[in-house]
Amino acid sequence: MAAYERFVHSDAASFAAELAEVDRLAALLTEHVAASEAIDRAHQYGAQSRAIQAEVATLLVTVLGFAQEVVVPPSTGFVTLARPDFYYPLSPGRGVLAEVERGGTTNNNHDLKDVWKAHISPDAQHLFLVVPVANWNAADGVRERPFARVIRRMGSFFGEPRREVDILSAHVFGYGRSDTPWRIPPGLESPAQF
Repeated sequence: MAAYERFVHSDAASFAAELAEVDRLAALLTEHVAASEAIDRAHQYGAQSRAIQAEVATLLVTVLGFAQEVVVPPSTGFVTLARPDFYYPLSPGRGVLAEVERGGTTNNNHDLKDVWKAHISPDAQHLFLVVPVANWNAADGVRERPFARVIRRMGSFFGEPRREVDILSAHVFGYGRSDTPWRIPPGLESPAQF
């Protein structure tokens, strides 16, 4: 069963066709993440998010046409240029930001930084956030459960016009096992070896 949650702005009805396309992309990513043993192998204690990002890229970039590490033009008045992990243009001036997080998802507020990035970007109205279901400690115990926390945090930005951000939809995808970590077989140094 794939870990997935979707949040939609209260004004989303006027963008039904665009939202249908984003939901189609989200469904494909949900299937990919749920079926990927490579993500489970890469999601090890102490591993970098690059390995997870590379596996997500096999679908987003290679199959769906997302661009990787693209600088999104700034909004008027902001000097910071958003550079998401992935970007998909839906139409001129409209698109999807996709971010892959790992260890700092909630304890370093990377999820909230991603919301802010999508919120201030004039060319992004949708956010895909790929986060671990659980992060492990050195003793194979659960250190934290980022997916559940991100869901609670993301929900605070949707559902009531007064508190909504300028993001039409946010999609949170959970990766990795939630019961026990996948272990690298003895004698192998990294998941990339097999």
